[in-house]
Amino acid sequence: MKPYDLTITVTPQYLPEQSEPSEHQFLFAYTVRITNSGEHAAQVISRHWIITDGQQRVQEVRGLGVVGQQPLLSPGETFEYTSGCPLPTPIGTMRGAYHCVGENGIPFEVPINEFVLAMPRTLH
Repeated sequence: MKPYDLTITVTPQYLPEQSEPSEHQFLFAYTVRITNSGEHAAQVISRHWIITDGQQRVQEVRGLGVVGQQPLLSPGETFEYTSGCPLPTPIGTMRGAYHCVGENGIPFEVPINEFVLAMPRTLH
């Protein structure tokens, strides 16, 4: 077991009731589950998302915390939140990283693997 190890899982979902495909507005929700799999407490300080739409246009989003919080996770604890991402295309991807600080005060990065945002029936 590593001293500092956060496990990230993401579950995306298309929101048809909040999307307007005829106006090129596609809204997605994504639920992130952050689990402290390490030996020591760690705090999520900020986030960095790289969002790519179906036309390969890239947008970067940086900010403090996640959904207005900076969760401190003890070993074995989990923090889960849901947020949203509007896209001008019915498909896109997100990836990024969380900037965290261990209980020893040393910062570290946790990568967030790329995941797909897709309106149903747009992938073959």
